[in-house]
Amino acid sequence: LFTYFSVYLSLCLYPYLQAELGLNEHHQNEVINYMRFARFKRGLCLKTVDSCFQDLKDSRLVEETFTVDEVIDMLDGLRTVVHSEVESELINTTYTNVLLLRQLFSQAEKWYLKLQTDVSELENRELLEQVAEFEKSEFTSSNKKPSADLIKPKLAPLNEGGSELLNKTVACLQEENEKLKTRLKTIETQATAALDEKSKLEKSLKDLQMIQGDQKTNANQDITELENKVAALKCQFEKTLNDSTANQKFLEENLVTTKHDLLKVQDQLSTAEKELEKKFQQTAAYRNMKEILTKKNEQIKDLRKKLSK
Repeated sequence: LFTYFSVYLSLCLYPYLQAELGLNEHHQNEVINYMRFARFKRGLCLKTVDSCFQDLKDSRLVEETFTVDEVIDMLDGLRTVVHSEVESELINTTYTNVLLLRQLFSQAEKWYLKLQTDVSELENRELLEQVAEFEKSEFTSSNKKPSADLIKPKLAPLNEGGSELLNKTVACLQEENEKLKTRLKTIETQATAALDEKSKLEKSLKDLQMIQGDQKTNANQDITELENKVAALKCQFEKTLNDSTANQKFLEENLVTTKHDLLKVQDQLSTAEKELEKKFQQTAAYRNMKEILTKKNEQIKDLRKKLSK
């Protein structure tokens, strides 16, 4: 129930027709990570229940015959221990699911979204069977190899939207930088063509001066006009080049700032992962089991004293 509830919560929140569970590849990997965590918790709970029965066998079933009252007393004690353990695990499951919902809703609120869930779908037998088949294919197949993303599951960052926005900004800046580089190459090509044209015109002008010495004044005027045009093109080229250089420096500074922001976000994610690992190591299951064993040992000591008397 712990695993199936978590998976169907995801199915309600992301109803897209992709992959086996109706989710895209990223969300399906997140579901698999959570199912892996749920299976681990389920295994711990079953081991605890098995240990309760084994402790009863080792500590109470030491004689060949028992009275009805003794059997009833042993079963009542076992029922109390198992009931306490199962109740504690169910409560912890509920709180864990609330934390999962909190993470999803927090991410949605950062983008001003309002998510809705359909609790009735959690008891849909057809969907439950679909999840069971999915779990069977993912965790019991001997030929299936876990992907690199599933070997080391990580906590989904609450500020994932901000990191995505930074990545988009970096992509936009890089695209604009490429456009400026292309434009700069075009201007350089135009300037080179203008210089070539100037050289051709100067050569033509010299030829005309040699043929028509009496048109020296007109030729000088043409040269002056050409030089003015070339000077204007040169000024325009230098201005464009300066603007492009300034824009490139500005984009590079923005890119450095964006990289620093990304590093800061990654540091925050690492801190969050460490905090989660520390909280996981401080679960109440171990403490509850220790208290139960202590109480049971005290009960056994009292019963032995009574038997001795």
